[in-house]
Amino acid sequence: MKTIFKLTVPPLLVLLFSYAAFSKLFTITTFDEQLHNQAFPGWLADFLLYFLIPAELVTALLLCFKRTVILGLLGSTLLLLAFTGYIALVLAGYFSKTPCSCGGVLNGLGWKSHLIFNLVFTTLAITSLTIHLKQEVRDKE
Repeated sequence: MKTIFKLTVPPLLVLLFSYAAFSKLFTITTFDEQLHNQAFPGWLADFLLYFLIPAELVTALLLCFKRTVILGLLGSTLLLLAFTGYIALVLAGYFSKTPCSCGGVLNGLGWKSHLIFNLVFTTLAITSLTIHLKQEVRDKE
């Protein structure tokens, strides 16, 4: 089972983050509008516009190499936790308005479905990270 996680989760996350980044990049104007329609301040939307695409691409790239896969899994986990937390806040009614969902294929998902999707990928990332870290500790002993 551990081998399956080590071999399948990083490529799945590469697909997820590559798709997310290129989807945003190819529809940058729409992505910018969606960010500015969210319930956070404009300066944060501006920051995320220039931060998320490179962060997703770098994360995907880090997942491609044995020497950097742990950093990629850590980056994946952090990005997924941040967005999952945001979705949870939206569903909890924390914000005064309910913003639109993200673009791309996931645009058809509602917030609850998106939360489940993110929880599944967050669990996969954390599990794979744990397996990789335990293996690294064993290899150093």
